[in-house]
Order: sequence, then structure tokens, then C-alpha cells
Amino acid sequence: MVPAELFARVDFPDHKVLEQAQEFHRTLTKPAGSLGSLEKLGAFIAACQGQVPPRPIERARVVIFAGDHGVAAKGVSAYSPDHTVQIAQNILNGGSAINVIARQFDAGVRLVDVSLDHEAWGEERVSRSCGSIDVEDAMTEEQLLRALEIGKRIADQEIDSGADILIPGDIGIGNTTTAAALVGTFTLAEPVVVVGRGTGIDDEAWKTKVAAIRDAMFRVRTLRQEPLTIAQKISSPDLAALAAFIAQAAVRRTPVLLDGVTVTAAALLANKLAPGARRWFIASHRSPELAHSIALDALALTPLLDLGMNLGEASGAATALPLLKIAVDLMNDMSQLPAAEAAGVEDTSGVESDESAAEN
Repeated sequence: MVPAELFARVDFPDHKVLEQAQEFHRTLTKPAGSLGSLEKLGAFIAACQGQVPPRPIERARVVIFAGDHGVAAKGVSAYSPDHTVQIAQNILNGGSAINVIARQFDAGVRLVDVSLDHEAWGEERVSRSCGSIDVEDAMTEEQLLRALEIGKRIADQEIDSGADILIPGDIGIGNTTTAAALVGTFTLAEPVVVVGRGTGIDDEAWKTKVAAIRDAMFRVRTLRQEPLTIAQKISSPDLAALAAFIAQAAVRRTPVLLDGVTVTAAALLANKLAPGARRWFIASHRSPELAHSIALDALALTPLLDLGMNLGEASGAATALPLLKIAVDLMNDMSQLPAAEAAGVEDTSGVESDESAAEN
């Protein structure tokens, strides 16, 4: 299997439009650079869309990929594997955290049952759970290709339906173990460095989790340049579908707002499958999971928020969505300086204003 045969070439956001957007900010009624990261975000969205000012973000779509994990039976989580189905049902009923957050910003929420350990909900099913990655492959090659096809197809469906930003999410007991194994493999980080507390495990469960990740990484130690084989052996169907969804969004020139460690691990894989995909990523937040920071550094991404969130479900990403909307709206709705004044406006981004000095 060759990644290039699965995904088309990724084009970068328009660099000339990025420069035009940065210059456009200098014409607005404010000191240049005074809105900090909001200016960078707005310019980035403009580059993604290829126009200045960018169109308002009106159709954000949250897509949550659900799956169970064989390694969860080893005791790597504070919750039993059957808890995943309960979480999924709660999302379908509209009562989970992601539903509450998404409703605040009119973002649609879609749940995709890729590999839950129960009777299938919908047609996007690969398997019931998957192999325990410390001792066996997560899936067969056929199952991997099926997962990748599902992720690509769903990205195309959402973009063709008008989505202007995609927010991938995850649920699945044991998925931080899988994510940490992938992050450790792709970044050459030691198992003990990438292992977090996940759902709040105690010391004994943490040791079990370290051992599982160590053994999984050992199984693919000679395959670092073979991302598809690594995915088959130590990821999971839901994570593979997540990676394909993210990669295809980049191919389709659609920005992706990344969530926590599992989604960011999938983004690492996506960037391997579709080189350059990371140029379309926005890091929403930093979770307490150690592997998350390592993955963000590997993708050269700086998160917008640090609220100590590690729920998953795309909850951290959805919480950051209003920052993107504000960044775009500022470029559309702020007044502009008179032409002559805009031409000579001074960049005071590094200079404290009189008002700020007075406040301090």
C-alpha cells in the first residue's frame, strides 16, 4: 500500500492571499498587530478561502468517529470498554458535552460508528472493536482500507454539503493508549514519555498502559517509514477513519480544527498519508495528555487554548470555534482607516499603548 495512491496532492493555503490579508489588517481601525493571534487566524482563514476578507464561517461541522479498542480489556482505562457505547448513545440523544457546546455556535454534530462493540449504527462500519495492539494487529489490510475509504467519503460528503470548517472528534475507551503508541512511533519518543492518565487512571493502571504502549511500539519498531502498515498494526479503525477524514479535508482545501490527543495523533498520520496536510490544521487547545504536546510540536502547531480539557468528543475544538468566527468577523465588520492614514499606519504590536499602561 502506497499513501500517494490513496490521496490526491495537497495544495497549500494561498500565500499571496495570506500576505494580502496581513496587509488588510493594517487598514483597520486599530494599531497593526494589536489583536495578536486573532489577526493571524483571520489571515489564515483568508488564505484557505483564497479571498480577502474571508467569508464568515457559517457551516462548521463536528464529526465524531467512534470505536472500541481491544487493548481496553487490559485495564488501561478507568472505565470498562462498554462505556463507549453509552457515550455514543448520549451524543446521539443530544445530551453530551459536545452537543451543548456545538449548539452555542450552530455547529452540526455527526456521530460515525466505525468500530463500536455492538450492533452497527449506520453503514460506516469496519468491525466490532479491534485487535489488542500490544500483542496483535489492530485490523487487517482490508479493514484498514475500508476505514480509510469511510473517512475520505465522509469528508467529501460534509464539504460537498457546504462545510467551511471541519471539526473531527473521537470517542472510545482505550483510544489514548492507541494515540500515544502512534505519537511515540512517529516522533521516536519513549513510551514512558507519551503516557498520560487518560480517564484518570491510578498508578497500577498507568504501569499497565505504559507496558501496552511499549509493546505496541516494539511491534512496529522497524516500520517508521511505512505509515499504512503502522496504522494497520497499532492504530484502530476509528482512528484510521479519522486520519483519512483529516487528510481528505486538506486535499479539498478545507481547514481542520483539531481537538485533543487522539485527533492530533490521527492528524500526524494524516500528514504522513497526504504530505502537507498539516498546513490546513488549526490546533484548538492543549490537553493534559503528554502525547498531545509532543504531537503538536511535531506538527509545528500552537494551540489557541489551554483549559485543562481532555474529554475528547471534539469538545475542546468546539470551544475554540468562536475564536475563529470572531477572527473572520473582525475582518468583515471593523471600520477601515481613511486611505491616507492606512498607508502610513505605524505597527505598534510590540509597543504598550497608553491605555494599557494606565490599566497596569
